[in-house]
Amino acid sequence: MPDADQPPELPARLLTDPEMIEACQVRDFARVFRLVKVRAGIYPSVIARRCELTPSRVGEVMGGKRQLLHMDVIERIADGLRIPGGMLGLARRSWETPQALVAAPREPSVVARSTKSAPAALPGPEVDGILALTARTRLSAATVEAFRSSIEDYWRRDDQHGGEALRPAVVGQLRHVATLLKENRPPSVQNGLYGVAAELARLTGWMYFDSRQYHQARAYFTEALQLARQIDDRQFMANVLACMSLQATYQDQPADSLALVSAAQDQARSDSGATPRVLSMLSMREAFAHASLGSRSSTHRALAEAHRQFGQVQVSDPDPSWVSYFDEPKLVVDTGIAHGRLGEAATAEPLIVDALRRERHTNQRGRAFHFFWLARIQLDQGKLDQACRTATQALESAAAVASERVAGHLREFYAQLTPYRNEPVALVFEARLRELLPLVSGTLRP
Repeated sequence: MPDADQPPELPARLLTDPEMIEACQVRDFARVFRLVKVRAGIYPSVIARRCELTPSRVGEVMGGKRQLLHMDVIERIADGLRIPGGMLGLARRSWETPQALVAAPREPSVVARSTKSAPAALPGPEVDGILALTARTRLSAATVEAFRSSIEDYWRRDDQHGGEALRPAVVGQLRHVATLLKENRPPSVQNGLYGVAAELARLTGWMYFDSRQYHQARAYFTEALQLARQIDDRQFMANVLACMSLQATYQDQPADSLALVSAAQDQARSDSGATPRVLSMLSMREAFAHASLGSRSSTHRALAEAHRQFGQVQVSDPDPSWVSYFDEPKLVVDTGIAHGRLGEAATAEPLIVDALRRERHTNQRGRAFHFFWLARIQLDQGKLDQACRTATQALESAAAVASERVAGHLREFYAQLTPYRNEPVALVFEARLRELLPLVSGTLRP
């Protein structure tokens, strides 16, 4: 029988609802509270009482006028509404542990009572109010640079490990910066904050794209476009549109992919500061779109333009930081992948081999993708032994990254092995797959 002093748990159907899970992951408490009201019949006044909030504060959150960012408040919501800590990115809550497993506390030893009384709690406004005061302090260009530095770190960690664990932190920072944008600040700082917010929104969209949650990815990419438009950053808008083009390719929407990358190129060309590296990257995305449509001549033309533009890259070019990943090995490997998409395996294979030899080993997800593309191309040429050995190399990188896109490539390659499942080399690969990636291999049909 449940403890009468403890609030009842939310219905299991609500806690397992994808919309509730998504709202909790991004800490969108406006949605969480609305879902709790509609699906569990818990009204705002009760939510306020359980979570130790004022009713007016809950109303402001539900109306989108206020955000809840402080960890103390988030923990009170988890405990008051009985939302498991893991859903909100918190540690396991004490009430989640069955009572039978909780160790009995030791009897306190007798200690002489101190003559000093414990300090009283400091009076003052609630924690959110204190944070609001600090948000109104004068920000400097150094603060904006600190935000950008953290974004670079997020990208580096995303390349190495995937973005699943990072996403709540990125979304939280995006919301924090969005709050800062509501204050009046010097134009240089305000524009810098808009740029930071746009980068955070694109990164969030990318993380959702990598987890194959395409609807959420598109929403954040759109937000990134809107933020970049506020400061007329056309190169960054082109970058976001290029990301959306790549997503459309994955969604098997090649016509949309081509339309989006064409719009990206229009944005970049309308900016006299667009660098050759940016234009080269966009031409490569155009080549991917044409290859998905099966247009051989248009793909080759776009590839030629990508290489022509890259040939004009200078060390002194004022390249945006977000395009620095597009180096020569990336140009080469993407060229190989474009040829592979067209079925030109003999041309594609040496290009990808060369790029894998030269590219950075820190980008685990990128290497996993490139090894798998090489494996698929080798299999297309009937090189079963080489293909399986290459795919096994890919597993070493894939095992270090939480990426549903990587898992998708695994499933595709495994499906391609169907005619050869009983071959010794295929059996060795399958065993290695099940050893390194049991969650993925568990979804594979025997």
